[in-house]
Amino acid sequence: MRKSKFSPQQIAKILKEFDNGKSVEEISREYGVSTSAFYKWRSRYAGMSGKELKRIKELEEENHKLKQMYANLALDHQMAKEIIEKKL
Repeated sequence: MRKSKFSPQQIAKILKEFDNGKSVEEISREYGVSTSAFYKWRSRYAGMSGKELKRIKELEEENHKLKQMYANLALDHQMAKEIIEKKL
């Protein structure tokens, strides 16, 4: 998963500027954000503070790591099962 170059606090600040009346085009030029990325942030994080955003990002990262660990353990388990079946 690619890491965003914007921190959760920066994303919250950008979304707040949009709520205060700044246009998407101005925000895109000023921060170098594509309009599609901006609208994706808006649909995901609208109304959240910087702290909430940071916590969500941390949870998403932890979830990704746990899924990776589970996949590795499932593969190890499957391999062990196959080895045991061959020996019997």
